[in-house]
Amino acid sequence: MKMDRYFKSILFGAAILLLLLLTGIFFTLLIGSIPAIKASGIKFLSGTSWNPVTGVYGAVPFVIGTLLTSFLALFISLPFSFSISLFLGEYFKKGALAEFLNYATDILASIPSVIYGFWGLLFLVPIVRKFELSFHILPYGVGIFTASLILAIMIIPYTSYLAKEVILLVPQDIKEAAYSLGATRSEVIRKIIVPYSRSGIFAGILLSLGRALGETMAVTMVIGNSNLIPGNIFSPANTMASVIANEFTEATNDVHLSALIELGLLLFIITGIINFIGNEIIKKLSIKG
Repeated sequence: MKMDRYFKSILFGAAILLLLLLTGIFFTLLIGSIPAIKASGIKFLSGTSWNPVTGVYGAVPFVIGTLLTSFLALFISLPFSFSISLFLGEYFKKGALAEFLNYATDILASIPSVIYGFWGLLFLVPIVRKFELSFHILPYGVGIFTASLILAIMIIPYTSYLAKEVILLVPQDIKEAAYSLGATRSEVIRKIIVPYSRSGIFAGILLSLGRALGETMAVTMVIGNSNLIPGNIFSPANTMASVIANEFTEATNDVHLSALIELGLLLFIITGIINFIGNEIIKKLSIKG
C-alpha cells in the first residue's frame, strides 16, 4: 500500500510538473507577444505583408508556408514510411537486412538538421533546379517543394518506426487463422494488419507532422526565405520557424522582437490544435478497432 501511494504521488507530481511547464511556456510567449498584439491587433492573423522597416507584421505568409511544407512532406513520406514499416514488421522481422534497415532509420533520425540543410543545398537544390527548367518553371531550386523533400526524408524514421512496432503487435493467431481460410498475404495486410494497427500508424503520422511543423534549420537553408505568400509549391517562402531563426538576432525594436515571439505563440497554438484533433481521431480509430 505504501509503495502504491509512493508511485501515485510520483505520477501526480509528474503530471503537475508537465502542466506547469506547458502553462509556463504559453504565458511566457503570451507576455512577450503583448507589444505586437497592441501594435497590430487582429491584423497580425489576417495580414499578408511582413515588413519590419515600416512596422507591418502579418503572419499569413508564414502560416501558409508552414502548413504547405509540413503536409506536403507528410504526403511525400507516407508511401516510403508505410513500405518500410511493412517490410520490417511483416516480411523481414529478423536477419541481417532487417538489422541494417533498422540501423539506417535510426541514423536518419539522429542526423542533425543542419546536415540535412547542407545536403539539400549541395545535392537536392541543383536537382530540383534542373527539374524546374525541364518543366519551364522559374528555376529557383530553393522553395517549398525542396523544403518538403528535406522534411519528408527527416520524418520517415518517426512514422516507420512507430508503425513497425504496432504491426509487430498484431496477434499471430489472427493472421494464421486468415491464412488457413485461404487469404493471401496482401489480403491479410489490407483486412487484418492495417485495421488492427491503424491507430498506432496514425499516431506515428501525427508525431511526424509535429516534427515537420517545428523544423527550423534545414527548412531555413532550402526554403528561399521569402516573406511573400507563395504562388505555387516551387516558390520561395518562409515558415514560422524559419522567419524566427532568420530575424530574431536582427530585430532592432521591441515590436519586431515581440512580433517574432507572437509567431512562436501562433506556432505553439497551431501545433496544439493539430495534436488535439489527431488525438481525437486516434481515439475514434481505437474504438472502431
